[in-house]
Amino acid sequence: MKKHIVILLLFVSSFSFAQSMTNEKLDIIFKTVSDSIQGQEGRWQFLINDKPIICITDENHNRMRIISPIAELFKLDEETKTNALEANFHTALDVKYAVSDNLLWSVFIHPLKELTVAQVKDAVKQVYFANVNFGTTYSSTPLIFPGREENNEKEEEPQEELHQKRI
Repeated sequence: MKKHIVILLLFVSSFSFAQSMTNEKLDIIFKTVSDSIQGQEGRWQFLINDKPIICITDENHNRMRIISPIAELFKLDEETKTNALEANFHTALDVKYAVSDNLLWSVFIHPLKELTVAQVKDAVKQVYFANVNFGTTYSSTPLIFPGREENNEKEEEPQEELHQKRI
């Protein structure tokens, strides 16, 4: 009997922790963290410190992505492209550098409903910092996993300050 009660409690408690991120909630979050915003629910474009950020969602398929364009692909040399790929493993953390439509982007892709408000704010922050730090530390946060020896010897460059009051 005790076993059934414990199982029932675990089952019921799992529903109380389930997330339910929606376009309406994202709209509120993006309006609080951005300098300016355009678009409508499901497709937003906003600026943070003059860096463009885009969010596209599909509630029917439970998907979302937050992206920021960094550079035209043809302007990047092979070493820079390789550094971006290595950063995907060591310093980009929850975001990745990706290529689409001949542009290099910082990208965060995740199921929509499972996100928390804190995760969305962190994702925006990481997409922003991956853009800002491209070509230097290639990092989306101050945390850096061990990488190539030559990268570990470089002096860490300070990250640009992000609106502390908002994110």
